Amino acid sequence: MIPFNKPYKTPEELILLLKSRGLCISNSSKAKRYLEYIGYYRLSAYMYPFLKMPKEAHIYKEGTTFDKVLMLYRFDKKLRLLSFNEIEKVEVAVRSAIVNITCSMLHNPFWMTEVSNFSDNNKFLRTLSLIDNELHHSREDFILHFRKNYSNRYPPAWILSEILPFGVMTNIYSNLKVNKVKKSISKVFGLQVAPFESWLTIITGHRNACCHHSRVWNKQYSIRPMLPNKIEYPWINLPTDTQRVYFTLCIIKYFLNVISPTNDMQEKLHNLFLEFKEIDLNALGFPQGWEQEPLWIKSIVI
Repeated sequence: MIPFNKPYKTPEELILLLKSRGLCISNSSKAKRYLEYIGYYRLSAYMYPFLKMPKEAHIYKEGTTFDKVLMLYRFDKKLRLLSFNEIEKVEVAVRSAIVNITCSMLHNPFWMTEVSNFSDNNKFLRTLSLIDNELHHSREDFILHFRKNYSNRYPPAWILSEILPFGVMTNIYSNLKVNKVKKSISKVFGLQVAPFESWLTIITGHRNACCHHSRVWNKQYSIRPMLPNKIEYPWINLPTDTQRVYFTLCIIKYFLNVISPTNDMQEKLHNLFLEFKEIDLNALGFPQGWEQEPLWIKSIVI
């Protein structure tokens, strides 16, 4: 390990550096604005695929332009927005299932804040601390109304679930003590408990990447999702890298097919790919013929 000693460079200096490395920049003032308002470090992730081998030499392939880099950046942005829009539907449905089924089966609207309902006490205490923090900072009208009118320390689960991050909700599910409850929730989505938990973790990670404007194009995720032994609804058959974004999109699509069988996620992806025809779908993990997979073409009858 060595100390970091790279000096800060202004946008003007970076433009000269990029040009010296073979990147074609036809409009320097335009490039300067993008470097100022997006940042070189963020854009460099989209420059990397255009480097010659060995990439450590930082020399760009012939014909590489700044506009091509921006094309990748815009595509990634639109893919994140598309993903986030679909994940919202999944998130709302999963929250609802966790709250409704657990309240019904435990006959207790306050189960979410009672330690007796959870397997790991330490994990419960960490979750309760997060709940306390969210309640303390919340200025939602329904939270203020509850504080004003009721003496309970905590609101019921259906109110709490509205202010908790999705990651906290998935942790609450995974820590539930009564396995019968967990099975009933996962069964709503045609999955066993273990793959259901795994897929919620994958969706949460992808959601967070979209929320924080992180790159999802050409990304290799660190967590390998679990493959279900059996699955109730149409799924994929073609060999697929489970750590690429395509597999994550398949998970989102699977949940959507259960929640909203007439969803238009495939059409949205198709239109995005038509808009950005230069995008290499292999870099996203899309196999040849993905559109004909059962997941993408079969309707679900529930």
